[in-house]
Formats: sequence, structure tokens, C-alpha cells
Amino acid sequence: MIKRRNSKQIAIGDVKIGADAPISVQTMCNTDTRDIASTVAQIKEFENAGVDIVRLAVLNSDAAAAIRDIIKQVRVPLVADIHFDYRLAIQCIENGIHALRINPGNIGKREHTEKVVNLAKINNVPIRIGINAGSLEKELKQRDDLTLAEKMGESAMRHIQILEDLDY
Repeated sequence: MIKRRNSKQIAIGDVKIGADAPISVQTMCNTDTRDIASTVAQIKEFENAGVDIVRLAVLNSDAAAAIRDIIKQVRVPLVADIHFDYRLAIQCIENGIHALRINPGNIGKREHTEKVVNLAKINNVPIRIGINAGSLEKELKQRDDLTLAEKMGESAMRHIQILEDLDY
């Protein structure tokens, strides 16, 4: 058996992650989150298949507003995948989301990330930092001295530092 690394345990809704918690399964809806009926139907299919956590794309304010109704109809905790606008993360927290996935390269200014983190702290909402090649900060994209993997690692570490600076 492979020994797991020691990590801090967090909770996304009722699902524990890290430390000695069992490995959880997360998937993502491919529905338009604004379409509450089809999103709920897909989440229920995931629940029946044994999925523990479901991530939803939140591309605009209407999708963030739909979170409130979707949560009421499903059993698994939901993660809002925030795109481009920190205010969507704030709206999702206000609507009861269980966790956030943010890409700080898309969120913009540090002060925007700080606003999200401060509200997440108050509401005990975990944040997953997600980095991908398409959302690197402009300054990192333009650097020729780093590989893509190094740029992504640098971006992740910068944003982890912001969260640590905020005691999150």
C-alpha cells in the first residue's frame, strides 16, 4: 500500500478531504449552470453513481444565482468554478456554495482575491486554486526564461502566498 502524505483535513459540505479521510470523487457538470433543471438532473446522476463532490462552471451572474436553487435539490456538496469575475465568487458564497475553485490569473487584482478570501473565511468556504495555461498572468505569459510548467508553478505559488498572507 502506498503511504499517503500527511495533509491538513478540510470539509466541503459533509465530505472530508485530506489527512486520513477516504479519497473522494469529484466530477464537473457539463450543463449550463443557469439551466437549473438539467444541472440538477445531471448532479443526481452523479450522486447515483457514487460521486462525492460536483463542480459547476459559473460564467456569469445568472449562473451564480442558480446556485441557491441547485443546492436545495441535491445531496452532494458543490464547488463553484469561477471564471474571470471575483464578484461571481462573492455571489456564490452568498448563495451558499460549499467551496470555490478560483483561477487567480483570471480574477485579476490582488484586492479582488482578498475580497473573495475574506468572505470565504467568514463563511468557512474552502478555496481550491486552479492554474492552467490559458489563464496565466500577462507578465508570466511573456516570460521566455521559464517553461510552461514553471510559469504555472510560479503562478500557483504567488496565489498560495496571497492566501497564506491573509491567514487562510
